[in-house]
Amino acid sequence: MIKHIVMWRLKERADGRDKRANALLIKERLESMRGKIPGMLAVEVGLNFDSSDDSSDVVLYAEFESKAALEGYRVHAEHVAFKDFIKNVRFERRVVDYEV
Repeated sequence: MIKHIVMWRLKERADGRDKRANALLIKERLESMRGKIPGMLAVEVGLNFDSSDDSSDVVLYAEFESKAALEGYRVHAEHVAFKDFIKNVRFERRVVDYEV
């Protein structure tokens, strides 16, 4: 199994919305992928309530059945459209993928 964790720090304003509105939209869009991506076993999105300088705003935790499934997610039309959106609203991204 592959675990895929991504954290984003968001711009204060982007695409005509404030950070909170964009965070909620990110959560909605990622969670809407549930059941649409072959090999995606789980998806969870958390919105941070801590405002320290070291914190991220949004975290994605997803599980995939294999590396091939993760690769399929990366090129899936739903994910590609999401990546185009999030590039405009974030200023930092961190990712960790690991196998268990």
